[in-house]
Amino acid sequence: MPQLNPTPWFFILILSWLTFLAIIPSKVMGHSFATEPTAQNVEKPNPEPLNWPWP
Repeated sequence: MPQLNPTPWFFILILSWLTFLAIIPSKVMGHSFATEPTAQNVEKPNPEPLNWPWP
């Protein structure tokens, strides 16, 4: 059964990971955004308690 022979699939796995780790991060890190992200308001809103009209 050729599916159980790990030799060609292991080489493809290693080659794929080397591609991902060597080429793709440099392309992703080189990307520049059109607008820089701004910090959101870090102050937490004070929630009002709900007054339930219990019968």
